[in-house]
Amino acid sequence: MTEQDEIITLVDEEGAEHDFTVVDIINVDQSEYAILLPVEEESDEAIILKFSQDEDGNELLVDIEDDDEWEKVADAWEEMLAEEEVE
Repeated sequence: MTEQDEIITLVDEEGAEHDFTVVDIINVDQSEYAILLPVEEESDEAIILKFSQDEDGNELLVDIEDDDEWEKVADAWEEMLAEEEVE
């Protein structure tokens, strides 16, 4: 990650805006995922969203609805973190 963390703003279903720090972007099984941490909350729990596109080709971040897919991405990210700690 760069020295200055990237902050993105996402809008929830109720129209409220939430800021997140982009921790990492990873590729798993030809799909791209964003690892995000809430800026406002005092939480160390990251969320994982999948990059997708709408019908107009605009890039979106969407929830991962398949539990197996979510686990695979979470495991891949944990492995990356473990490898970075070793180095």
